[in-house]
Amino acid sequence: MDRYLIEPFDRSDRYATERYQGAAGRNWWHCDPTLRLLMRRHLGEGLAWAEPHLDRLGEVTGGLVAACAEETDRNPPRLEKYDKWGRDVSQVIMPPSFHTARRALMDNNFTSPSFAEQARAHGANPAVLGAAWTYLLDQADVGMGCALGTGGDMVVSLAEKHAPADVRERVREIFADGFYSGEAAQLFTERTGGSDLAALEASAEPAGDAWSLSGFKWFASNANGSAFVVLARLPEGAVAPFLVLWERRDGNRNGVRIRRLKDKLGTRSVASAEVEFTEAEAFLLAGQGSGSGLGTMMKLTNASRLGVAMMGVGVARRALVEAVCYARAREAFGRPLIEAPLMRRKLAELIVEVEAAQAMVFDGYAGHRLRLGPALTKLRASRLGVTAASDAIEVHGGNGYIEQWPVARLLRDAQVNPIWEGGDNILCLDVRRAMLREQAHVPFLDHLRALATSDLVRTRVDDLTKAIAAWSALDHPVAEERLYPLAQFMADVYAAALLEDQATWGLDDGRKALVARLYVEAHLVDQGPLRGIDRTAETPFDELLEGAVAF
Repeated sequence: MDRYLIEPFDRSDRYATERYQGAAGRNWWHCDPTLRLLMRRHLGEGLAWAEPHLDRLGEVTGGLVAACAEETDRNPPRLEKYDKWGRDVSQVIMPPSFHTARRALMDNNFTSPSFAEQARAHGANPAVLGAAWTYLLDQADVGMGCALGTGGDMVVSLAEKHAPADVRERVREIFADGFYSGEAAQLFTERTGGSDLAALEASAEPAGDAWSLSGFKWFASNANGSAFVVLARLPEGAVAPFLVLWERRDGNRNGVRIRRLKDKLGTRSVASAEVEFTEAEAFLLAGQGSGSGLGTMMKLTNASRLGVAMMGVGVARRALVEAVCYARAREAFGRPLIEAPLMRRKLAELIVEVEAAQAMVFDGYAGHRLRLGPALTKLRASRLGVTAASDAIEVHGGNGYIEQWPVARLLRDAQVNPIWEGGDNILCLDVRRAMLREQAHVPFLDHLRALATSDLVRTRVDDLTKAIAAWSALDHPVAEERLYPLAQFMADVYAAALLEDQATWGLDDGRKALVARLYVEAHLVDQGPLRGIDRTAETPFDELLEGAVAF
């Protein structure tokens, strides 16, 4: 007899577990009309070839990968510091659940060169499919996304340009199946430095056609990597990036030691650590004897911010689906929670915010490569991941605070995204740098004008233009202080213009026009002295929900 049937207080069907299926176990391609809309738009006729792959990936990420993420969170990686003879091996032992999920993802890898070649042959944009792959993966496990994707593009790009021929070949072998097939790590952060590169203490000395690098890095996001990009100081004082491989050219162990794994709040499926380099063989990823590679590396870092923004959107999307699933199943005061007006308000707001951030991220992957885009998108999307996960916990009530339910981990994982690749202040400083040094706001504003369709959003683009001009005339300290509200204004108008453009695609019977209107009302309209309380129109929640989550 099922032991649950004899519990004296479990007779109400409200305790029936099957009534509370969340996102896990569903096909995430099937239940995401917004993703399907984006793929119809960006893949065109290539969607017919791509859809079976997307269908299979939706099943894998929503099923096996999501289940493995929970198991890995409970049984995270561990460090085997010494072998039986007491020699330092610094070996990171990943749990079986990690390897199971990784194999499933590599079997359905949209980022591999072979898949990209097939996609192009069938008229499908591989960059768009790669974005969809990371979007679905990040809903299951942003830690796995970090473990597979940290710095692979940076390693390959810089190695191809600067590394010796034999080292380039080794890097090609490591990443033969794409950036996500090998494991890389970026090691920038030191106890003394953080984002202050001038305070770095790691140093490198010439050693033939290689370098000898020594120093200590306080935080390596993925210590299980086989290739590292490490910032170190050159003899003349400049800071430059170096490539360090786990093994030396001669096959012996390199001077890389892991002191300890970090005991983190979340993203436990990626092994973060403190790493020490002791005369490690390294290769300068810049012009010989100069720091010229730092600018290139920073451009690649800026591009990787888009990946962290995608992680924020992935968490936010997962949080939305979990919240909707729970609100449909949970009954209170004689009706499902989803029928309560205040709950409908909260879910409607979450739907709109998630689709706005989604529009920003996919514009970066599939649309214009705007210099300001990654920083603004990460500023908005990574923070949304945190607030959306918090909202999902609130929808679940006390259950949401319990680790046996899925949303507590989402909040723990989401909190790292505002930190990875620069916090809000660092992003704002990058916005300033791009505007002052590169006039990057000019093509950004042109892009917004081309996207916007309503008089109100066009007016806000004009207002933003004036705001940037006024900001440019401020004294330096005041201008820095006001960078944050300026960047938020830029993100607001960017998202609104993108949503209005999506409404012109004609792919969803006008629903995107509703989303655009609600977003504009929330972010760009003066609510007046009554803060919108006197507004008579009701939000058409059912239409909004139907286009957000399909069951």
